[in-house]
Amino acid sequence: MSTDHQKYSTENQAEAIRHYAAARGIDIVRTYADEGKSGLSIDGRDALKRLIDDVEHGRADFDTILVYDVSRWGRFQDADESAYYEHICKRATITVQYCAEQFENDGSPVSTIVKGVKRAMAGEYSRELSTKVFAGQCRLIELGFRQGGTPGFGLRRTLIDQSGTPKGVLARGEQKSIQTDRVVLNIGPETEVAVVRQIYRRFAEEHLSERQIADDLNARGMMRASGQPWTRGTVHQVLINENYIGNNVWNRVSFKLKKKRVRNPPDIWLRAEGVFPAIVERCLFDAAQTIIRARSFRMSDQDMLDALRRRRESAGSLSGLIIDEAEGLPSSSAYRSRFGSLLQAYRLVGYTPRRDYRYIEINRRIRELHPRIMAEILDGFRASGSHLQGDPETELILVNGELTVSVVIARCRRTPGGSYRWRLRFDTGLRPDVTIAVRMDAANQAPVDYYILPRIDIASATLRLAEENGLALDGYRFDSLDPLYESLQPVIVTEVA
Repeated sequence: MSTDHQKYSTENQAEAIRHYAAARGIDIVRTYADEGKSGLSIDGRDALKRLIDDVEHGRADFDTILVYDVSRWGRFQDADESAYYEHICKRATITVQYCAEQFENDGSPVSTIVKGVKRAMAGEYSRELSTKVFAGQCRLIELGFRQGGTPGFGLRRTLIDQSGTPKGVLARGEQKSIQTDRVVLNIGPETEVAVVRQIYRRFAEEHLSERQIADDLNARGMMRASGQPWTRGTVHQVLINENYIGNNVWNRVSFKLKKKRVRNPPDIWLRAEGVFPAIVERCLFDAAQTIIRARSFRMSDQDMLDALRRRRESAGSLSGLIIDEAEGLPSSSAYRSRFGSLLQAYRLVGYTPRRDYRYIEINRRIRELHPRIMAEILDGFRASGSHLQGDPETELILVNGELTVSVVIARCRRTPGGSYRWRLRFDTGLRPDVTIAVRMDAANQAPVDYYILPRIDIASATLRLAEENGLALDGYRFDSLDPLYESLQPVIVTEVA
């Protein structure tokens, strides 16, 4: 189970399993329970890992595994992963039975089909819930409510109820306990506020560096809220924090469905301006940002890379924080702006991070390819004689004043088993008549084929594609878009009097 307050509590599951076992004369000899854990991934599911390990290494003193229902085995985003773990058990002659399902898991064609659908539905539930939660969080950000993260020195998180009545200040590490409560930011102690304003004035008006400001604060005994001394990096974080001008900024980093954390580009950040009390005047904040940006402009690309290479040699590794802590080195955001990403800058100085960030580069490359792919599709429509109108905000294409077309690009992912997968995300709010799904090749360099999907046949916000998908999906697959261009080609009909 992932939360305490749902029908899937481990106590309720255990009770249902006991009744199922008693009715069939099955003795329960061992229980594996993952309490408070999400079923999206096997990571963190220590009990499930222990179960699979016991089965694989012959330590299982049982011949049947009882599970409440298919979703409790896992809401894996790849249904094949769920089937894989069950196959491990079957290979060891241990059967898996689902106690609350309306089918017997006996290997018959009917049970196999129903189980496959149930697995897909379990994963889809999490995807739909994630979409709804994200939309709700966006709405709360626009209303001025805080969605996690530290407020910043000089600011405090205030808990309010659903009517907007303050309930108290949240201390460091405290969280709300009632779902309808909300968190807003308010001005903290005047002593801290004075320090924040002083940091901005000394940086923007007196032209002191972050290091000089930190040393001065430490010399006067003005510690941070955590009691730790100031550093160049922590002063820099104050100088770039939009909370101090009252802005609520969110979605800098995404961590959806237990996948890898992704640092989002600024153009998809969600920003609500002036929703918090401001500590620093906007003109002073803008002056500080101008100074920070100008520092990197004074250095050539080679100078920046040489400085980054020296920092790597002295620190032994590189990260955004390590870069921001270095005196005389442009900020990590400056490197992202100049070279496209930190990963690209790392590559140019011969540094490879321990984590695999290749997916970030792939996404960036696809974003760069998007205008070219769109232009080729538009040229194809025009060459067939179609008249086009475009909406720059939604990127919907109106063809011949009658049909709306949307284009989505799916990057190719390689599974651990060596097969390829594509995941399509549809913006169901746009409701286009036809969606052109562009599948990229294995190198994510060019389109490999196209799926032309009518709206009436798009049942959910996401669609997962394998290399072969059966007639139900591959009936919409085309090697080129010529059939679509031809079907929408205007035909002149001569009127006969």
